[in-house]
Amino acid sequence: MDRAQKEAVVAELDKAFAESGSVVVCHYAGLTVAQMSDLRIQMKNAGGQVRVAKNTLAKIALEGKACEGLKEHLVGQTVLAYAEDPVAPAKVIEAYAKKNEKLVIIGGAMGAEVFDAEGVKSLAKMPSREEVIASIVGALMAPASNLAGAITAPATNIAGILKTLAEKEDA
Repeated sequence: MDRAQKEAVVAELDKAFAESGSVVVCHYAGLTVAQMSDLRIQMKNAGGQVRVAKNTLAKIALEGKACEGLKEHLVGQTVLAYAEDPVAPAKVIEAYAKKNEKLVIIGGAMGAEVFDAEGVKSLAKMPSREEVIASIVGALMAPASNLAGAITAPATNIAGILKTLAEKEDA
């Protein structure tokens, strides 16, 4: 890898660390190319990316970032998973690690908060951005739905009474 390629990798990681909601670091020793491709696809579907980079280049990219404390986790064969949604990388990595014991969660960072493997697992249990938005929309729509039901209920009751009277008259 020449200097220009290294600078490109550092620039890419610099952007990823600056724009990501969270970053998860894992050991991936023993994963096959097919398994790593599957992990990449799952992360891409969740709106994130998986990146294998030299630890020294990742440490250079981390300098001056809020998540600079992540440097302590960059030891050995590491893979970085990151996304704009803070919960997505943790959810995907946690689910994949349950299926494949060769992927070992080391730690992660969300903003300036750096945490260990247990912290990543706790983050994975949190609802995603879409789930939070859906629950808020549901909570906002419930009163309107109840109001619409209350307004139409008398008309429905009258229609039912008229139908019953018509049936009695026919009988």
